[in-house]
Amino acid sequence: MNQHRYDAFRDLHHRPGTPLVLPNAWDHASAAALAAAGFAAIGTTSLGVASAAGKPDATGTAREETLRLGRGLARLPVPVTVDIEGGFGADADSIAALAADLVRAGVAGVNIEDGRPDGTLAPLPLQRELIGAMKEAAPTLFVNARTDTYWLPGHTGETARRLTAYQEAGADGLFVPGLQDEPVIAALTAEYRAPLNILYAPGRLTVARLAELGVARVSTGSLLFRAAVQHAVDLAGAVARGEGDADAGGVVAYAVADGWADAYRM
Repeated sequence: MNQHRYDAFRDLHHRPGTPLVLPNAWDHASAAALAAAGFAAIGTTSLGVASAAGKPDATGTAREETLRLGRGLARLPVPVTVDIEGGFGADADSIAALAADLVRAGVAGVNIEDGRPDGTLAPLPLQRELIGAMKEAAPTLFVNARTDTYWLPGHTGETARRLTAYQEAGADGLFVPGLQDEPVIAALTAEYRAPLNILYAPGRLTVARLAELGVARVSTGSLLFRAAVQHAVDLAGAVARGEGDADAGGVVAYAVADGWADAYRM
């Protein structure tokens, strides 16, 4: 990917009042469909990628599926950022190699989290080291540093300390999933020069309100994957029950779905 596309992806995070709405895909088809729908950039969802491979999320076991998908999605005409969970258990040297490999493939960004499957947070010095190693090895890569202080019980008080450390380590963006407190969001967007990423939560803060609070990026996380699977199950159930009015409205035609492969032709 040429430098222009890295710059374009970075610029999408610096449009005051117009946050980047980042849909998260779980395979080539969903990513191509989202790109065709006009989204300016595409992310991946670790839950969706792992679940589609029959593996649990956030355990590092979907490393190969994640990296293979990321390299494939880099052929899309829009920038792609990959959710690498907590770094797949990597140390500084191996995560630096991973970052360099993704940049060579054309991936524009990564999301790295500090939450661990056992409900703890990664040691702060280690997380700083991983972020710094990625930026040193791949300066153009947009590193979105996620802290799970609002997802894991008892850690909200650590949020500012961790965000400060991650920004100092070179993170290009800061992500606090689970945070929906308006005054806290406004304070964070005012405090940090790195753009703030918030996870969209149905029925909670709208994209418009998050924009007013200074949020620069709104991710959908695993929402789209879960919605797609649920809709498929609901539709299959309606067909099995013989419901003649099974809700297939809006389902794309075969030719449209088959055409998503065209997005990957170089």
